[in-house]
Amino acid sequence: MKLVITPRSAKSRKFPITLDLAGSPADVRVEDVQNAIATKYPQLYVDRQRLTVEKTALEAGKTLSDYGLKDGDSVTFKDLGPQISWRTVFLIEYGGPLVIHPLVYYLPKLFYGESFEHSWMQTVTYWMVMLHFLKREYETVFVHRFSHGTMPFRNVFKNSAHYHLLSGLNLAYWVYGPWNAEGAKLAERSDALVYGCIALYIFAELSNYHTHATLRNLRPPGTKIRKIPRGYGFQWVSCPNYFFETLSWLAVSVLTMSWSAHLFFIVAVGQMYIWAVKKHKGYRKEFSDYPRGRKAMFPLIA
Repeated sequence: MKLVITPRSAKSRKFPITLDLAGSPADVRVEDVQNAIATKYPQLYVDRQRLTVEKTALEAGKTLSDYGLKDGDSVTFKDLGPQISWRTVFLIEYGGPLVIHPLVYYLPKLFYGESFEHSWMQTVTYWMVMLHFLKREYETVFVHRFSHGTMPFRNVFKNSAHYHLLSGLNLAYWVYGPWNAEGAKLAERSDALVYGCIALYIFAELSNYHTHATLRNLRPPGTKIRKIPRGYGFQWVSCPNYFFETLSWLAVSVLTMSWSAHLFFIVAVGQMYIWAVKKHKGYRKEFSDYPRGRKAMFPLIA
């Protein structure tokens, strides 16, 4: 069959083109079309392509007949631009704080113009942050399975700013400063408060990891199968991983009593709640038997 590929932009010099594809519309899959385009223009690899019919995106695994396409019909092509894998994006995002915090913590003279002894609060906070992002890097490599392989490369800078600036430079600079050093009044914390924050942090981090492992086990390798998540945490909310991460950063925020930690906490929780609501609505729309008693992110609340 013949399929006409028209450009979304009138400025395109490569399109329109006509592809001669083997088989009927019921035989030709979306990925066959994408591979044919990539063969003709290697720089337009599959992950850069978005094919649509009347604003409906064509999905891999489906045939052209699934979209009502016939011999001689046309689809619209959009170049999504250079792509980067989500796994690489996460490694870059979480790597920022893992570089910034040690620099600020171990080189105080470079950032504050003086040397000083860190307080217990500063040391505990440092290891909380480092272990959190080391755990995230580990999960990125060994735990997470990504339903979407890539994202536009230009977005990596916007995505990284949240971690590199807010939980990186902003948090590190204001928490590890001399005003919170050993002997400073601002650094005084009761043993009960410190150990309470440590206990909450450990509980939250382990619980967060458990929910990530649960989500990973829902999807067999190399598939995009979606199931209703169940088990620890999921009996309360659709996104317990976000809820438990909220508790982790609450521990950091309470321990430091720093406006920079409070700011990151508010921004991070607000963003996670937006994601949680979107996922919650997606689950309820996709699964007719989805548990109605679940909230999006906060048990019994929302």
